[in-house]
Amino acid sequence: MITSSILLAITTFAYLLCALLYLSGVIFHRRTIMLWGSVTGAATLAIQMAGIILRWWESYQIGYGHAPLSNLYESLVFAAWAIMLIYLIMEYRTKQRALGVFPSLFAFLAMAYASFSTGVNSKIQPLLPALKSNWLIAHVVTCFLGYAAFAVSFGISIFYIVRQSRQEPSGGAHSLLPDLRQLDELNYQMVLFGFLWLSLGIITGSVWADLAWGAYWSWDPKETWSLITWLIYAALLHARTVKGWRGNRVAWLSIIGFCCVLFTYFGVNFLLGGLHSYANMK
Repeated sequence: MITSSILLAITTFAYLLCALLYLSGVIFHRRTIMLWGSVTGAATLAIQMAGIILRWWESYQIGYGHAPLSNLYESLVFAAWAIMLIYLIMEYRTKQRALGVFPSLFAFLAMAYASFSTGVNSKIQPLLPALKSNWLIAHVVTCFLGYAAFAVSFGISIFYIVRQSRQEPSGGAHSLLPDLRQLDELNYQMVLFGFLWLSLGIITGSVWADLAWGAYWSWDPKETWSLITWLIYAALLHARTVKGWRGNRVAWLSIIGFCCVLFTYFGVNFLLGGLHSYANMK
């Protein structure tokens, strides 16, 4: 019998294959290999979506009946799915397959950590009382779509910095990447997209907090670091729009912003605790 665990285990190794195909295509300058990376990524995304839906159905079968977005394992699975979804849509629009190296790698690392870490419990669990709200889905989905867009932006920023700092002969790996202007524009688009979703995530989270704990904002560590992350990306967009920042400065701000995203998600959860901590609900 096929279960969500089997489908999500397949997803983990399929994302590894996807990342290796993208990376091999870039290293050996083979667009055909990168095309297979795209095909593998799309197929894996579909398998993962089936696994997420099946896990949702399984939760109803055992009497819990909630969306698979409530603990560390489920959030990592959704993060991997969101990263690849956003990247593949961007790839479809731009036809720039070399950019798939980082998103597919991030998706694999998220799934690998969820699957193999002893600190992550993959069992379906009942919801805590504060999580029994439809705002849970709205809050988690909006935040993670923002995080996923920032992950794609991080990869684009790395490519921008590497391409600008190195000169290669015609026909080298750089020929597979968009030019610097295109990379900068794609980076901006991903940051703007992520910023809008993160803003919605903070708003829905505030409404949910008021319903669950009686206050829209309590300066919980997760709330505080979400605000810090929001301010960094707001500063990036302001600097680009008003001050005309382009290129390296935007790329580095994007990298700093994504480091804050990672700390907001992992650092706060395991180091600072608080109402949002997964440390007590693995």
